[in-house]
Parts: sequence; structure tokens; C-alpha cells
Amino acid sequence: MFQVGDIVIYGMTGACQITNITAKNLAGADGNRLYYTLKPLYQQCIIHIPVNNDKILMRPVVSRDEAERLIALIPSIQAEPYYSKAARDLAAHYSETIRACNCGDLIELTMSIYAKKVEIQEQKRKFGAVDERFLHQAEDLLFGELAAALGISREEVPAYIAAKVEA
Repeated sequence: MFQVGDIVIYGMTGACQITNITAKNLAGADGNRLYYTLKPLYQQCIIHIPVNNDKILMRPVVSRDEAERLIALIPSIQAEPYYSKAARDLAAHYSETIRACNCGDLIELTMSIYAKKVEIQEQKRKFGAVDERFLHQAEDLLFGELAAALGISREEVPAYIAAKVEA
């Protein structure tokens, strides 16, 4: 069980801080049920979810050491763009990785989509809306988690990664 003050990844919301754990007695329920109160770090809302939530992934943010290790691996990652003529297949491919909320997989996905963007721009073609949407979504989740792990702002993450990769 998580504790008040813990920073967690909560599904597609991303990094959240647990601000409270309360017992609620719902009408028709037997006894009290524990709920987390989550405050997303990069959104203006409050989320209340059952402690024993099985529907949406909730896990601790990666450690600073793990974040540094993942960033150090970036130069060795071979980003392979994914192509599909069907927007539905493309969206399904990207969604699967994003829903898993795995920091390493998000790095690979963002690099893959970015490599595709560069390829397409070099051919003087238009970058697809599906690719653009998932690139932003993956970056938001990735940069939010890395910012929480590294203790920096989300806006500083791209420059931090660039400095570490170039060093």
C-alpha cells in the first residue's frame, strides 16, 4: 500500500502525489472502503480511487537512479519507425505501449515516432495527426515521470536528456 506523500504513476494521468488515504462507507457496501486522494502533478484536478483498484495501473515513479540509467541507454536505442496505412492499426500499436506506462518503453516509442517524423519531413511529406497525437501523449507521460524522479520541472526534462546524451 502506498503512503501519503508518495509520488505514483496513475494510468494515463501520469505522475500524481498521494495527498490522503481515507475510509468511506458507500451506501449498500459492507463496511468502510479505503480510498487514495491523488493530486496530479501536471493537471488541475483531484482524483479519488479505491486502494484496491485493479482497473487502472498505479505504480511508484521510477527512482532517480533508474531514470539516470534509462537516459544513459538512449544513445544505444535503435528507434525503428512504425508504419501502417490504417490509422486504427497505428493508434492501436501506439496505445498498447502508452497504456503499459513503462518508462523504458515510452523512451523507445517517442524515439521511434520522432525518427518517423524526421524521415517524413526529409521526404517533404506531412507528419500524420495520429503520430503527432501519440508523440505528445508519450512525451507528456515520459517527461512527467522523469521530472518527478529527477526532481526537476517537466519543461527542463528535454534539455536535461540532451545534456546527458551529448556528454
